[in-house]
Amino acid sequence: MTAPLKAIDGNADLPAMMTDLASHARDAARMLALAPPEQKDRALDAIERAIRANAAKILAANAEDVAEVRAGGATSAFIDRLTLTQARIDAMADGVATVRGIPDPVGSVTESWQRPNGMTIERVRVPLGVIGVIFESRPNVAADAGVLCLKSGNAVILRGGSDSFRSCRAIHEALVQGLRDAGLPEAAITLVPTRDRSAVGLMLAGLNGGIDVIVPRGGKSLVARVEAEARVPVFAHLEGVNHVYVDASAKLDMAKSIVLNAKMRRTGVCGAAETLLVDRKGAATNLKPLVELLLDSGCEVRGDDAVQKIDTRVKPATDEDWDTEYLDAIIAARVVDGVDAAIAHIQKHGSRHTDAIVAEDARAAEKFLSEVDSAIVLHNASTQFADGGEFGFGAEIGIATGKFHARGPVGAEQLTSFKYRVRGSGQTRP
Repeated sequence: MTAPLKAIDGNADLPAMMTDLASHARDAARMLALAPPEQKDRALDAIERAIRANAAKILAANAEDVAEVRAGGATSAFIDRLTLTQARIDAMADGVATVRGIPDPVGSVTESWQRPNGMTIERVRVPLGVIGVIFESRPNVAADAGVLCLKSGNAVILRGGSDSFRSCRAIHEALVQGLRDAGLPEAAITLVPTRDRSAVGLMLAGLNGGIDVIVPRGGKSLVARVEAEARVPVFAHLEGVNHVYVDASAKLDMAKSIVLNAKMRRTGVCGAAETLLVDRKGAATNLKPLVELLLDSGCEVRGDDAVQKIDTRVKPATDEDWDTEYLDAIIAARVVDGVDAAIAHIQKHGSRHTDAIVAEDARAAEKFLSEVDSAIVLHNASTQFADGGEFGFGAEIGIATGKFHARGPVGAEQLTSFKYRVRGSGQTRP
């Protein structure tokens, strides 16, 4: 069974094409749900090899995408999210290998018990079905989402951003080659073969029951549209307005290392820190070194009055800065009155994505970890660890910031639901 991959931009009947894609994906999902773990792992092994073997082709396609957006005046942060390098392709392939090595979640029994009447009941993991993934500039999402859905027995329909169209097609070819080599239906990983934005609306409408869940990966406007228009369940992935709070008890060298990494390692990822909070009790020793470190590293700092007094290069922070995901070399900074004030600031301005505390005071750290209501909270570690690969999931389909079904990095296990299997011996209910 092969999904129709030739229909594209132009005069094609887009609704009919999308419905056809969903129908093929639904058929593939039924087959994939029953595929043995060994067959799925053979496909993942073939995908890893195909990505490595086709690296030059993927890089060439990506170079065309990058040249196009650069000519259009894209920001450096946007270009960084779009750009693939040999190292990033190697990391993509390594992620596939890790996914192959994790336990297959499908069919695992999470609980089992016996009722007084002799019936046994067990709860078992099952795939969700067909997952629609709508993403923007990061082409590696195509590989991450494709292999995680494969491992978890789900078919996936990928709709990448128009800016990464060529890159996604090249990556998708490697994914399909792996499916083909393992004897699995190629429609198990389908790429929407058009840049037409109307395809997104059709996916959000559910394609006549062809999609079971939508996962958006992108900026605030995309996620807002998905949540407003979707007629199927959504794994919400809101923006990463992430914080690093430096407690008075923090070791300065550790704080400097963590803050710099959290902000500047990669400014365009959702795990990048966007706000620095410094305990007033430690400001005399900690604030100036942290602010100057960021400034000297090329990061624009927008601060409150206390931060502005540190360095003339600091710009005044506006009310909007505390709620902004910059995805660029910009950070908002302010002084707060201890861990309680830091938590209050995060509750008011955060996006429930990822927040960190740097502290040697165990009580302050535990209070922060317990009371900050974010999907990921860290103690003495960079927010850039908000990544499924760093959690040992191999890859992620997104960071879910909602509280239903999945939260935090969404890996293969989080892409399953469950059903109850009940075994009796003739019992009837009185």
